[in-house]
Amino acid sequence: MQELGMKRASDGNDPVLIVGGGFSGTLLAINLARLGVPSVLFERDQTALAKGLAFGTRHPEHLLNVRASNMSAFPDDPQHFLRWLGFSRAEQANRFVPRLSYGQYLREILLESLGRTTARLAIRSDNVVDLREDGDGVIAVLANGATVPGRAAVLALGHFAPRLPGLCRDIPSGLAVTDPWRGETLADLDPDAPLLLLGTGLTSVDVILSLDKAGHRGPITALSRRGLMPRSHLPSGPAVDPVPPPAVRGIALLRAVRARAQSVGWHHAVDELRPHTRALWQAHDDRMQARFLRHLRPYWDVHRHRLAPTIATRLAELVNEGRVTYRAGRLVEARQAGNRVAVTWRPRGTERIEQLEAARVINCIGPEGDIAQAPEPLLKALLARGTVRPDTHRMGLDVDPDWRVRDEGGNASPRIHAVGPLTKGVAWEIIAVPDIRHQVWELARQLAATRERVIA
Repeated sequence: MQELGMKRASDGNDPVLIVGGGFSGTLLAINLARLGVPSVLFERDQTALAKGLAFGTRHPEHLLNVRASNMSAFPDDPQHFLRWLGFSRAEQANRFVPRLSYGQYLREILLESLGRTTARLAIRSDNVVDLREDGDGVIAVLANGATVPGRAAVLALGHFAPRLPGLCRDIPSGLAVTDPWRGETLADLDPDAPLLLLGTGLTSVDVILSLDKAGHRGPITALSRRGLMPRSHLPSGPAVDPVPPPAVRGIALLRAVRARAQSVGWHHAVDELRPHTRALWQAHDDRMQARFLRHLRPYWDVHRHRLAPTIATRLAELVNEGRVTYRAGRLVEARQAGNRVAVTWRPRGTERIEQLEAARVINCIGPEGDIAQAPEPLLKALLARGTVRPDTHRMGLDVDPDWRVRDEGGNASPRIHAVGPLTKGVAWEIIAVPDIRHQVWELARQLAATRERVIA
């Protein structure tokens, strides 16, 4: 082990240190192994290895929201996932398969890489609490005080743990669920009990489906400021031909997309934008980006991140049966009332106050959206020292075009990178498989090229 403070020159054979073994970190390690670049993959929760939040579910009713045909782990082998599934017919490629299957797929590729690569690929369950640049390399500091040297490091921490809204934080944990992905969400729950879900996006859909499968009969109210439900994919397609990026910006861009949707349908219009979303995001200044986040993001999300048609159908059935109700409004108060939670809320666009009681309030707002609130000790250490800085909107870290983190002065680190959701403030659409696989593909080749220059 390398002691802190001792300067060390990298010879190019030191490993790349990858912190986080969810989808982003795992796929980067696999790509590096295929390129012959040694790496160490740190994931303190080995049950989450190669799966992360999205693919760690144990519920088969939770489906991918991307068709199997577009879920290959490798940009240069688009049929890879289909072959793994054993799909050979066109209609199979159009299916939405369980997310747990995709987690198994990634884990199998990782294990295969461990067995076949000539490069060193180590997987460690240690908790990395700090990263320090040292000479021509970087040193990972572990929670037990040990250190691990590398020539570069990549932060692949994924999504931040969710946080209850402030109005609910004094409610006992048995009545308010902070993290809907934990096993106790449905534990000891009366099947006839009324429930309140805070949030109406994809997380709430997962919770509703799990409650439905578990036989829950009680009324479920899903509340968000706009009450928007995720839209459904079409049964097939649409097949979208490449189009040039829109030349307009701001409000003119919004009008152009709406006009296009009127002409070819909104599914087609949104999918045409997919290759250009990062460039479009970066073409707008901070002020326009902030306006988008404040006013348009919820509408973009429900059209961009869609449901498998079978899930959308089941959700519509539950709504029509009166078992699930979507409400648009703002939470005013939430307090314990015996063994229930008394909730006061204001419907959107009114001054009227309404009340309801729930046996349990479940947080479905999604991952923490402010990096300053993230509980990750490593991020806290790096932010406090100024090694990294938040992006303009505080959704993640500021990075340069080569995914190198920027310090508090705006200087890009030559040795520390970030990938995945940590970079969404700069890249925007970087939380889905098709986007992340291209990002880690690019970064793996950059790191391989850097290694070759050092060895030469």
